[in-house]
Amino acid sequence: QVTLVESGGGLVQTGASLRLSCAASGRMFDRYAMGWFRQAPGKERELVATISWSGRSTYYADSVKVRFTISRDNAKNTVYLQMNSLKPEDSAVYFCAADRVIADVVVTDTRQYDYWGQGTQVTVSS
Repeated sequence: QVTLVESGGGLVQTGASLRLSCAASGRMFDRYAMGWFRQAPGKERELVATISWSGRSTYYADSVKVRFTISRDNAKNTVYLQMNSLKPEDSAVYFCAADRVIADVVVTDTRQYDYWGQGTQVTVSS
């Protein structure tokens, strides 16, 4: 069982930066692939970025490549999402998720994730 708690969201202006954190409780965090997702009002939840358990492999949605960076600190049971050059279209509730895996791989299928946090709101004003 894994519990995930996101933090770091807020209201910022276009071009600003934010760093989201996701703290995980539970055992064997370093055997979970982690992902960040977002959901804007009236839209489906979408994948933003994922990271393998070692951190060696990452994947980004095209819309955030170059601007966002996912990372993890297994000693702290925490995954991060550094968001730079924020745009109004990045406004959404951001969720982190964990998937217990048997290999050091990224997981891009939303349906595979077993555990989800409650989300943190990010609002980017124009």
